[in-house]
Amino acid sequence: MLAVIILAVGLAMDAVAVALVRGATGEHRIVRAIEVGAVFGLAQGLLPIAGWMIGLAFDDLIAPFDHWIAFGLLGFLGVRMILEAFSKDTSGAVPRARSHYAGLALAALATSLDAGAAGLTLPLFNPPVIVSCVAIAAVTGALCVPAYWLGTRLSARFGKAAEIVGGCALIGIGAHILTSHLIA
Repeated sequence: MLAVIILAVGLAMDAVAVALVRGATGEHRIVRAIEVGAVFGLAQGLLPIAGWMIGLAFDDLIAPFDHWIAFGLLGFLGVRMILEAFSKDTSGAVPRARSHYAGLALAALATSLDAGAAGLTLPLFNPPVIVSCVAIAAVTGALCVPAYWLGTRLSARFGKAAEIVGGCALIGIGAHILTSHLIA
């Protein structure tokens, strides 16, 4: 089980970084922190199951470009954050809420692609695959909630600069995923 926890912490790091960025640009409410932790945890827990179940059949087709997908999604989110930082549009809360959930879902998917690939290795660990996935989800959620909260504390001091840095960080995470796969 220790190996699964170590795997879970490693898989959670991208999600933790994105949760920190989202906190720096998001609402200062504990409900948002819990939402972020839950969505990232759920994605990190479900994608290994999907990777385990269908990855065996389609691994050869997806593996060559999964890093491009993660790069594209995170890059898109990063550019969008940077553009929003320079936008003077402060329209109503409904589009903002819709944007929050859409961005959260995309970020969770992008940061969980490697968890999907890791799903192929889960049968090698001692706990059953489902137990491993629950552990991965729990670790990710537990780490993302305080990361989001910390990000909200940063935004109070740094405002729009945090949004620009956050957008650059998302692009950087995507670029790191891409280059680590291209170099390997």
